[in-house]
Amino acid sequence: MQAPSPARRAFWSSVAALGAAGLIALATAPAAHGEENFPDLVVGGIAPVSGLRPGESIDVPATVANKGTVTAGKVWVAYSVSRGLDFAQVPSNCQVQHVRPYDEMPERWTAVCAFDQAVEPGAVYTTDRPLRVTALDRALNDELRLRVESTDPGADENGSDPVAGTASPVKLVAAEGGEVGSARIVDVPVTTVNTADYQVTGATLRGSVGDTVTMKVKFTNAGPAWVWPREGDKAVHVVITPPTGTSVVKRGTFCRAEDGTYVCGMRSLYEGSGETYTFDLRIDKREPGAKGSIALSTEARPFDPYKANDHADITLDVAGGGSSGSAGGSDGSGGSDGSVGGSTSGTGGPVGGSNGSTSGSTSGMDGGSSSTVTGGTASGGNLADTGSSALPAVGVAAAAVAMGAGVLLVQRRRRAQRPD
Repeated sequence: MQAPSPARRAFWSSVAALGAAGLIALATAPAAHGEENFPDLVVGGIAPVSGLRPGESIDVPATVANKGTVTAGKVWVAYSVSRGLDFAQVPSNCQVQHVRPYDEMPERWTAVCAFDQAVEPGAVYTTDRPLRVTALDRALNDELRLRVESTDPGADENGSDPVAGTASPVKLVAAEGGEVGSARIVDVPVTTVNTADYQVTGATLRGSVGDTVTMKVKFTNAGPAWVWPREGDKAVHVVITPPTGTSVVKRGTFCRAEDGTYVCGMRSLYEGSGETYTFDLRIDKREPGAKGSIALSTEARPFDPYKANDHADITLDVAGGGSSGSAGGSDGSGGSDGSVGGSTSGTGGPVGGSNGSTSGSTSGMDGGSSSTVTGGTASGGNLADTGSSALPAVGVAAAAVAMGAGVLLVQRRRRAQRPD
């Protein structure tokens, strides 16, 4: 390779000089939004709540302090509650919004209150009356958030149109003593005494040897509470064991194979929500009393005292006899992403309207009941999970070789055409 020409060396020297000058200017320029130009507002006055019961209310005070050196000409305090809680009354200087779930945050309601009052450095204020919050029938593990701002936070783009409250306006008054917060945002847990009944539904299958049958089994949170797992809680899963004498042609969504069983997750733990796991099974041979199961995993669920519906049978009635002559075991990889869904966000569950009611759910199912599926003949397009990916793998390998050769040819042509 030849050395760069004098003109090229001069060009790159100029670029380097300009870059260095830019860095020096950036380092010496004053901050456009330095912290010294804004108030340092903090909020406090609330503590964790426990022992609440559905229908009961709590009063939520708010203390606002300015720890900075700049006066806040106006203050906004935002209250946010998760979907098991609701605002009893909203002052007219507050805007209420229903926010649908996003970014692993559950459905919630917010009330942003504007206070046209200056807060001087070192000053501490509290609201002249607390905001009342009520526990709904679905309340269990919920959260209350307080946030203070010196500029209008505006509406959440994922929420409904804000609506002004109808109660008399709330004001800030000078606080005498009391707790002074240390952060702009404060989250506190609100725990309600309630239950949520997790239950599973099995299936009854019928078919002949060689048939492929569809198995549908279900998980349901029959309520009355919704469940929002808190940090550190272990996720509950559904464990499915197919009936003996069958092979899994296609496993259910949110399920992965594990030691002869399938461990499955769920998209939502809202009250009344559920998950249906659909498997395609090939009947390989007739075994008297062939049976499988669907069951909840063994993680602790102190909110769920009903254990009788945590397990259900999957039965198989095979007509005739004999064997299909095919391999029995499989890993269930056919036609599914194999992921196990988590249970922390609830973002896939039914979203309530302004009153938080759910729709389109599978609530009220008996955990011990079963659905009946009769099989037809095996489909030629669905291979069992033993070696079904061999041919596609060969095709992918050939395509990779061809692509690599093409890239190498392009690189050689570019080298040949590149000027000195």
